[in-house]
Amino acid sequence: MRVSPCMKGFWGVAILMAGTALAAMQAPEHDVFAASGGRIAAVSQAVEPATGPQPPDTGAASYATHCAICHGNERQGILPSFPPLVGIGHQMTDEQITVLMRNGKGRMPGFQKMPDVELAGLLQFLSTTPATPVPVSNARADRKGPQLSPEAAAGGALFQQNCAFCHGHDAMGGETGPDLTRSKLVLSDTDGSKISEVVREGRTSNDMRMPAFQFSAPESASLVAFIRASLAAAEKLKGGRRGVDVADLQTGNADSGKMYFNGAGGCAKCHSATGDLAGIASRYQGLQLEERMLYPRNAKSTLTVTLPSGQTVAGVLAYRDEFTVALKDSRGTYRSWPAADVSYKVNSPADAHAELFSRYTDDDIHNLMAYLQTLR
Repeated sequence: MRVSPCMKGFWGVAILMAGTALAAMQAPEHDVFAASGGRIAAVSQAVEPATGPQPPDTGAASYATHCAICHGNERQGILPSFPPLVGIGHQMTDEQITVLMRNGKGRMPGFQKMPDVELAGLLQFLSTTPATPVPVSNARADRKGPQLSPEAAAGGALFQQNCAFCHGHDAMGGETGPDLTRSKLVLSDTDGSKISEVVREGRTSNDMRMPAFQFSAPESASLVAFIRASLAAAEKLKGGRRGVDVADLQTGNADSGKMYFNGAGGCAKCHSATGDLAGIASRYQGLQLEERMLYPRNAKSTLTVTLPSGQTVAGVLAYRDEFTVALKDSRGTYRSWPAADVSYKVNSPADAHAELFSRYTDDDIHNLMAYLQTLR
């Protein structure tokens, strides 16, 4: 079906609007127990939340108008793109939600003109439990799992609301988050204290980003019970094997991989074994490491813009479509130009990795992987 340029423009706007409700709670880097996430940062100008109880239908109507298109009619989220908002109070305060609604963030616009009464109703609505509860699945469709204890079932409900967006409905990995049933932290946690600590404090390092959650002690215990029930169910899967073991990816020759890295592969043009890749084998193992090697997720692209005056401006690519190009410069300032009025060049690290696909041999991949596994 052919689509006219006008219709392309229409759908571009529609898609952008559909993404406006994506809160900045998901970030690009992941590790064994980390999931996309991050708390809403404080802003320099405080925004006071609207106060006072409102009629229930005020918030429901506001949600239906502004939020349901992305987050679902029952706040269940639309995975993998849009997170659930059920239980959002475990991650954000009313003040933080108010900041987000007023100022926007990322693809989400600010609703500066929303009346305080309507915002108060929306905050009140988000604090309630949906009429249709988020389902708690005992197992994947292709297996039968154990019946959950009451405690694990309660934890499962919390997990679906707050964790399934990244880690999958049964904790066995989602679109963006790792499989918790294979996590070293989960497997070594005999009393639940390590899991509870990560849930309570989150992860904020460069390689692991996960928001902190405000759960009570009983709620944390129920989450641990659910994760353990999911672990027990995963261990009973037919065939025993649920993925690629680290040993499966250790068949190459490290010396040959180093030669490829510094030579034919061209890896050393962008990467350094003693710089950005130092210790990478300690941060990522097995399939996680190989996935990052073959096609790194969310690698930042750079944009260089040449203005009509001849001046050049460079920074991290922030936005690009057929009409507009934008970047964030070294000071973090967002700058944009009409694409037709400037010349520009985009340098995409992910594209450089993708271009190797047509040149890789099986030996190249195995050898390069063996070399990377020596960088500890």
